[in-house]
Amino acid sequence: MTLQALNWRSLPWVKATRPQWRYALRNGIAMCVALSFAYYLNLDEPYWAMTSAAVVSFPTVGGVISKSLGRIAGSLLGACAAILIAGHTLTDPWLFLFSMSAWIALCTWACAMYTNNVAYAFQLAGYTCAIIAFPLVNLVDATQLWDIAQARVCEVILGILCGALMMMILPSTSDGTALLTALKKMHARILEHASMLWQPENSDAIRTAHESVIGQILTMNLLRIQAFWSHYRFRRQNSLLNYLLHQQLRLTSVISSLRRMLMNWPSPPAQTGAVLEALFAELAKPQASAYTVARIIAPLAPQDPLDFRHHAFWSRLRYFCRVYLTSSRWLQRLENASAITEFAVPKAPALARRTDHAEALLNGLRAFCALIGVGAWAINTQWSSGPAALTLAAICCVLYSISPSPFSSLTLLLRTLLLLCVFSFVVKFGLMVQVSDLWQFLLFLLPLIVTMQLLKLQMPKFAGLWGQLIVFMGSFISVSDPAVFDFGSFLNDNLAKILGVGLAWLAFAVLKPGSDARKSRRHIHALRRHFVDQLSRHPQQSEHEFESLVYHYISQLSNSQDALARRWLLRWGVVLLNCSHVVWQLRDWQSRSDPLVQVRDLCISLLRDVMSERGVQQRPLTSALKELQRIYEALGHHHQPAARELAAIIWRLHCSLSQLEQAPEAGTLEEKAI
Repeated sequence: MTLQALNWRSLPWVKATRPQWRYALRNGIAMCVALSFAYYLNLDEPYWAMTSAAVVSFPTVGGVISKSLGRIAGSLLGACAAILIAGHTLTDPWLFLFSMSAWIALCTWACAMYTNNVAYAFQLAGYTCAIIAFPLVNLVDATQLWDIAQARVCEVILGILCGALMMMILPSTSDGTALLTALKKMHARILEHASMLWQPENSDAIRTAHESVIGQILTMNLLRIQAFWSHYRFRRQNSLLNYLLHQQLRLTSVISSLRRMLMNWPSPPAQTGAVLEALFAELAKPQASAYTVARIIAPLAPQDPLDFRHHAFWSRLRYFCRVYLTSSRWLQRLENASAITEFAVPKAPALARRTDHAEALLNGLRAFCALIGVGAWAINTQWSSGPAALTLAAICCVLYSISPSPFSSLTLLLRTLLLLCVFSFVVKFGLMVQVSDLWQFLLFLLPLIVTMQLLKLQMPKFAGLWGQLIVFMGSFISVSDPAVFDFGSFLNDNLAKILGVGLAWLAFAVLKPGSDARKSRRHIHALRRHFVDQLSRHPQQSEHEFESLVYHYISQLSNSQDALARRWLLRWGVVLLNCSHVVWQLRDWQSRSDPLVQVRDLCISLLRDVMSERGVQQRPLTSALKELQRIYEALGHHHQPAARELAAIIWRLHCSLSQLEQAPEAGTLEEKAI
């Protein structure tokens, strides 16, 4: 620890900014108010209201609203499931255990099948049912089931209402402002990305940057959803926001396509680099116009009508400039729009998302087996705190089944629980035994929560730890009326919670989530299958839908530590996407019944012979590349301008398809190792 760290200016209360103070005070007061209302309403476990207020403590209004709706829906569904399951099976412990495990497994499976608020609602339905039903195994009077379920739901809703009240009193930054800022930053970063990719070198930094850009664009879709819930202005402009995200994905694809052409162009013009640098500088200006851009790129205009490579590059570069300037104009119109402005936006489908069914089934099976194992141990040992272990195991199985790194998350949770055991012992038996009224305890609790919230914001590296400490603190302190100070019960319950998380960790170790290598192979197979559909006469997915689907699959492994799996998934995705764009351009090419149309159809049929769901057939690939080369060289010297235009498109297809020469043969050990 340095002397600077001991300086009073480094204290969290001193160096906190105004937005940080607003966030910490809002959430701290909401948790204390929720606890106070639940305490004075005589709810039997008022600390769940405080926990609920902590869970929905998002920094933006849209995040609070969307998560609150999902939390309310999930809590009501979970409470109904607990009443039905416990009401019919509570007299038979094994039937009760199997029924509860099946329900939580179903919710775990559904979390992976859906996204955003729907997945969050199923998470709540799973562990709310566990929180309500598992403690009922020690219940003698079954008529109390309704009272307990009603109390849990009331505590959850009370915490949400207190969080919403404090959000109105101390509002945060607008979701729309955050979304617009993110869109403009990404719009500027696309130029930086193009400047990097259009360089001749080939390094891991380029691949990492490409993955990062894709991930950030897809992450902005979550900001769009939050903005949708925050203000009706953004609900009216939701189609425009979705269109802009599609345009940014399209720009990323065009950048990759232009890179392929530059890498395969034998002799590009000498002034290409200088012209591109001037183009980037002009496009970065807010008032960039199509006329100025046209004057800058004019030196790159092809002079030789037979140089089809130059024509292909020129056509794609103009398309990039046109799409970028169109997006710039839409961003300016969106920023200057009033609350009632409506736009006639080109139609664009929602960003695609596909579920990994194999992993979803594994998640459900893991949750079922883990709860059966923990429940069988609790039933056979007659452990009074077995319900606490079951509850924590259920929460872990539901929450971390869709986590990209479940083991690190579970290890972090174990650290959190160990720290809370020591902390709650000191607070409960050192402080709470000395106070006789709730307001006295709140004088200690509010500064503590505010400080923890500030530390969470100021220490990003440990934000997960501080967040879990805040959320689980209430269940460990267990503020109740009347207060209970039974050391044996306290120690037993805390030990059960730690063992519940540890047994969930063991379940994840035995029934391991799919490794990144296997997940990469499944995603690559899915991309091949969808690409084969793109080659059909009537594909099921449009060009935009296939594009967003490819980028969704790539983003699934963006945080993976397996560099080989990430590299091959990105390579396959980019190659298939570039080929798909060329196929759609070939379809849109002149529809005439002449030999050129037959040549176009031949090029598409060559792709069908090369690609299958199993992988690349190297021999057909080699012959297809030779045939494509023969076609575009022959058409490049044709006297018809349409033939030379087709030669430029086919050369683009050859540039994209040539990347597959590095892919292993379908069915080989190398291909299976990807």
